Amino acid sequence: MADYVAPLADMRFVIERLTPLADIARLEGFEDATPDLVESVLEGAAQLASEVLSPLNWTGDQVGATHTGEGVRTAPGWQAAYRQFVDGGWNGLGCAPAFGGQGLPKVVATAVNEMWNSANLSFALAPMLTQGAIEAIEHHGTDAQRAAYLPRMVSGDWTGTMNLTEPQAGSDLSAVRTRAERHADHYRIFGQKIYITYGEHDLTDNIIHLVLARVTGAPAGTRGLSLFIVPKFLLDAEGQIGARNEVRCASLEHKLGIHASPTAVMLYGEGSGATGYLVGEENRGLEYMFTMMNNARHAVGLEGVAIAERAYQRALSFARERVQGRPSGYAERELPSIIEHPDVKRMLLTMKSGVEAMRALAYVCGAAFDRGARESDTATAAWFRRRGDLLTPIVKGWCTEFGQELASVGVQVHGGMGFIEETGAAQYLRDARITTIYEGTTGVQAGDLVGRKTLRDGGAGARELLGEIQADANLLALLVDPRATEIAAALRASTVALERVLAWLLEHAADTGLAAAGSVHYLKLWGLVAGAWQLARAAGICLDPAAGVEAEFAAAKIGTAHFFAVQILPEAESLARKIIGGSASVLAFNSRAL
Repeated sequence: MADYVAPLADMRFVIERLTPLADIARLEGFEDATPDLVESVLEGAAQLASEVLSPLNWTGDQVGATHTGEGVRTAPGWQAAYRQFVDGGWNGLGCAPAFGGQGLPKVVATAVNEMWNSANLSFALAPMLTQGAIEAIEHHGTDAQRAAYLPRMVSGDWTGTMNLTEPQAGSDLSAVRTRAERHADHYRIFGQKIYITYGEHDLTDNIIHLVLARVTGAPAGTRGLSLFIVPKFLLDAEGQIGARNEVRCASLEHKLGIHASPTAVMLYGEGSGATGYLVGEENRGLEYMFTMMNNARHAVGLEGVAIAERAYQRALSFARERVQGRPSGYAERELPSIIEHPDVKRMLLTMKSGVEAMRALAYVCGAAFDRGARESDTATAAWFRRRGDLLTPIVKGWCTEFGQELASVGVQVHGGMGFIEETGAAQYLRDARITTIYEGTTGVQAGDLVGRKTLRDGGAGARELLGEIQADANLLALLVDPRATEIAAALRASTVALERVLAWLLEHAADTGLAAAGSVHYLKLWGLVAGAWQLARAAGICLDPAAGVEAEFAAAKIGTAHFFAVQILPEAESLARKIIGGSASVLAFNSRAL
């Protein structure tokens, strides 16, 4: 089975040329993010990912996590790998130095997190959830809460979770029933949460649960939700681990994929109640939780990129080794490997170009948050925050949907061998399937993109981004190269299709059902256009002799951008037609006839 090799050349190119790193490193607090330091970080992460985490991916899938009745035992090798991860300081890479983090830009942490996800998605989920919990406590907790929990969460000595979902409350958090009763200086928590990633495990001494619950007497619906810190072990007067809290893992879910990641059913307060500490103010829990969820949504979108990269590497390795049949038009006597078959090459190019488009978009989104947080000019900072907010549901929704599709293509490259578990191709498809559901399904992301990110401001942010894409397409068209001409033409055509859809959405803004019926297509349309835009930007740089891009890398980059533009981007017109001409058919159909 092929080992994972981090695509450092493409990562460097995106970070240095497309985000770009120089603009981020000039910001206060990011001065240490020099090219040399970033290179060192990327190389160190690549080594850990390929030598430690990747070899555990297959065994973790086969063995899984085990509920013992007294706790949860992770797969063989997990504890040692996690300790190596923590000892290397990797958990705090993008965290605030005030709590022991290294304070590197989000875009650098994004590249590193991609490696963890590609090497071993099940393993990477623990630090991903911890990072979200860190952000929620850092932004909304008290000074005492930050001092008590963040240093050990940033180091990775303790992990964090996000507890939202209940058996009767999936995406509809207004149905949350977990209750909180005021008691002295804390609250007593009673309820059940499901689908809690790393809700119980044997990697750390303590687990810090962030739990949504309803204080007795609070308003109904989401307006009555509050957020609580509920540690597995309470802390004593010196801040050290003390008595066990009244929270336990009742069972682990049996899942399609990510078998080595323990997905727990958690019970709170089976007796006198689990001790919980209010974060911020009562009834503002959902607002606070969105700090964690927005971080997680970008992170899950990155999982789509990462799993597609791993599936591509596996498919490419197989295609280079497998000899099967004579390719059409192949005249040599000795049979080549199947990589020379035109359809296999098409599938591999679909995977390669798709991964590169998604990677660039995810990194550019991360960089927007870096600049939104650190730009000294208020208006500039606000502009980047708006851009990051607009791109987040696209990254989450499109990258996971496309990533799942590309993992399926990877199975197809293998032919019948792809359906056999031993090749590893099937695991990537199984693991990828959860990413479109995590942190809000694709439909939830699409609803956010249509409602909050498009209609709420009358399409101003969407039109602003469209204008930037069109301007870059016009610049590319000026280059004297037939591939640049074709890429630019395809990109401009896709923006015209998107403009038509945007005008249609604004015209029918009052009909929320109609907008919702076409929302997923709208999200995918934005993903295609925005991904093609990043590839077009990359092609423009690589076509410029003064840019100094290595020739072989530049040729491949231009080739993938051209392939994406002429083979994949034309789907934009089809999506536009589905939205404008087909959305009404969804509402017109009688649900009783389904």
